Amino acid sequence: MRIGLIGTGRIGTFHSAALVRNAAVSSLVIADVDAARAADLAARTGATAVSSVDEVFAAGVDAVVITAATSAHAALIARAARAGLPVFCEKPIALDLPGTLAALAEVEAAGTVLQLGFQRRFDAGYTAAREAVRAGRLGRLHTVRAVTSDPAPPPAAYLPLSGGLYRDCLVHDFDILRWVTGREVTEVYATGSDLGPVMFREAGDVDTAAAVLTLDDGTLATATATRCNGAGYDVRMELAGELDQLGVGTDERTPLTSAEPTGPAAPVKPWPGFLERFAPAYEAELAAFVDVVRGERINPCDGREALHALRIAEACELSRRERRLVHMAEIPESPQEE
Repeated sequence: MRIGLIGTGRIGTFHSAALVRNAAVSSLVIADVDAARAADLAARTGATAVSSVDEVFAAGVDAVVITAATSAHAALIARAARAGLPVFCEKPIALDLPGTLAALAEVEAAGTVLQLGFQRRFDAGYTAAREAVRAGRLGRLHTVRAVTSDPAPPPAAYLPLSGGLYRDCLVHDFDILRWVTGREVTEVYATGSDLGPVMFREAGDVDTAAAVLTLDDGTLATATATRCNGAGYDVRMELAGELDQLGVGTDERTPLTSAEPTGPAAPVKPWPGFLERFAPAYEAELAAFVDVVRGERINPCDGREALHALRIAEACELSRRERRLVHMAEIPESPQEE
């Protein structure tokens, strides 16, 4: 199988290594707006670097992996769909609903595959939690708590391009909340704080956020995120039911110190970032995509799944901005509703 990869930044570099290791991938063709960076990556991995996206599509590839800048995702997805090629794309499809819906329309019209990069669906802890909830081992689920905390803010130049904390960061929590529980969000109330570095206020973003979400069976969920968690990279989920409680992301590297005299001390080596924490999950999602292209597996995270998570993020941003409860029915699901 010949795969084209567009974008050789941090996540593109990681994905290229995973694809080169996959026995089903015979060759990898890579391109980037920074041609020198693509050439350097190709030299290190044994891939073939080309000078443009046009050359990727002309190289006779069987599928495309998109890890380019977010602003390029929708157009590249549409181009691949029109070429009849399966696509794996890092989230998001686009930073707004119209762009997302337009790209999805291209994929659906072409009848091609679009798999989105929500890697937490491939993490062992979240998978075990999903199985426990679906098997009823927790009893009636009444509370879910989700946490995503970055150890340091991203570069200031990234913030205006990110879509904001809800769309860029918490969207992972919204996706995994739906995936683990099997329920839909019906309403949200969200708030945020921009009291950290001034670059957040300048970008109209927040550095810390919290949302209360009501699921369609009455379960209550909270989701919090921050860009300023000096202790380390902290991603967790707690699920509480009438019979038991279960936690995801709590291990010897969780950047959390107990205040209790007999509790665990600070971790010796806390998680420094998302690539280290989710390395096996990133590898597994690319392996799943290769299986999908080969016709050996059903798409585990299609574009409509990404749309659901984005709609929740949009609802949270609207709630924060207008300081009110937002019902999911207010957020369009199709171009006709806009």
